[in-house]
Amino acid sequence: MARRTRVVRGGRPIVTLTSDTGSVYAAQMRAVLAQSLHAAEIFDLAHDLPAHGIREAGFLLRAMAERFPAGSIHIAVIDPGVGGARAPIVIECRDGSVLVGPDNGVLWPLAERLGYHCAYRIDARRLPPRRRVGRTFDGRDLFAPAAARIARGNPPSELGPRVRPRRVRLPPARIREGALTGEVLHVDRFGNLVTNIPSKAWPAGARSSQLRLRAGPLRPLPFAKSYEALGIGRLGILPSSFGLLEIAVGQGSAARHLEARSADRIEVRVSGAHLRVRGASGRRRTSDSSGPRDPVRPRVARRPPAT
Repeated sequence: MARRTRVVRGGRPIVTLTSDTGSVYAAQMRAVLAQSLHAAEIFDLAHDLPAHGIREAGFLLRAMAERFPAGSIHIAVIDPGVGGARAPIVIECRDGSVLVGPDNGVLWPLAERLGYHCAYRIDARRLPPRRRVGRTFDGRDLFAPAAARIARGNPPSELGPRVRPRRVRLPPARIREGALTGEVLHVDRFGNLVTNIPSKAWPAGARSSQLRLRAGPLRPLPFAKSYEALGIGRLGILPSSFGLLEIAVGQGSAARHLEARSADRIEVRVSGAHLRVRGASGRRRTSDSSGPRDPVRPRVARRPPAT
C-alpha cells in the first residue's frame, strides 16, 4: 500500500510531544525542535504521564494522537530503559505519520491504530553532530533531532537499519454471561478508573452490578450515564469519553476510595443480564471466548485511502 506524503498545515510540519518527564525536560526537547524547524507547529500533548508507565502511556498516546492530521510526527518519551539495551526507533505508518521514541512498546498501540508499515533503528552517527551530555536523555539527544530531520523531508529509512519493533498490545477484556472481567488501563487526574471494558458491552436496561477489585469482596456498583446522575460521593460505573467503562466517585476519587491503581484486575457482575457486544462485522453475538479480538479498541472514523 502506498503511503501518503507528509501532510502539513499552512506549509508547516506538525510535531507532537508526549512524555512522563515534566516541563523542564520537555522544554529542552522543544528547544532542539525550534532550532531546526523554524516554521513547524509543535504541540505538547502531555508531559505529566505516570512515570515509567509504558502500557498506560501507550493507551493515552493513542487516545491523544490518533486524530491528528495524517502525516504528523509524534515523539513519545516514556523511557525507563534509556541508555540501556532498548533501541531508539522511528515507525512509519501507512497514513504517512511517523512515530519516534524508545522501542519498549509505548509506540505500538498508536502505530497499530494508524496502520503499521515499517520501523528503523536510529543510528546517532546519521544525525547532525551535537554534544551529548550523559546517556540519560534520548528525548533531547536522539528523538527530537531525528523528528526534526524527518520533518525537513528526509525519509526515516536514512536514519538507520530496518528493525521489527516491540509490540505491546493493550489487554483485552473478557465478556461472558453475567460478568465483565478486565483491568484498569488508566487512572485520570480526578481518580476515575478507566477500564479496558468497552462501554457498548454494558447490557441495555441494566442499572446495577457488583464490583470485585483484585481479589477483594464484591461491593454494589450502580450504573449512571453521567457524573451528575451518579451523585456526589457515590461510587458507580459509567461510560467514559474513551468509549470504555470507568469506575468513578461523584466529585471524588475512586482510586483513593478503592485504593486502586493502573493494571488492577476488576470484575463487574451484572445479575440477570445477557451480555452482548457487536463483532467486527456488525452482527450481534453473545460474548465469550469467540468474541472480538480487541474489545479495547473504540470505533473511529475510517481514514481516506492512501494516495
